[in-house]
Amino acid sequence: QVQLVESGGGLVQAGGSLRLSCVASRSFIAIDMMGWYRQAPGKERELVAQITRGGITSYTDSAKGRFTISRDSAKNTVYLQMNSLKPEDTAVYYCRGQALMNIYWGTGTLVTVSS
Repeated sequence: QVQLVESGGGLVQAGGSLRLSCVASRSFIAIDMMGWYRQAPGKERELVAQITRGGITSYTDSAKGRFTISRDSAKNTVYLQMNSLKPEDTAVYYCRGQALMNIYWGTGTLVTVSS
C-alpha cells in the first residue's frame, strides 16, 4: 500500500507559477511510475506528466515547455513545477503512483488560474 499526499495548489494569476508536491509513504525504489493528472470541472481526468523509476519523464502537449516533473528520492517526493499558467490549467491535480499492477491516487490539490 502506498499513500500519496499532494500540496501546493492555490489561486494564481495567468502567467504565474506554482509548484505542486506529492509525498509518497514508500520509497520510490518500490514505485515504477509516478505521475501528475488533472481533472477540470465537467471533464475527465487526464495525464499531465509522469516520471519513471529510472528518471525518464514524459509530458502531454499541453504541459510541454511549461511544466516540469521532478523528484527527490531522499524525500520520497515528486514535484510538478508549473510556469506560464493559463486559465485552462484550472483543475484538481492528482498524484498517481504505480507499483507493479497496483495504482494509487492522492486526494488532489486544487489549482485555480485567474485571467
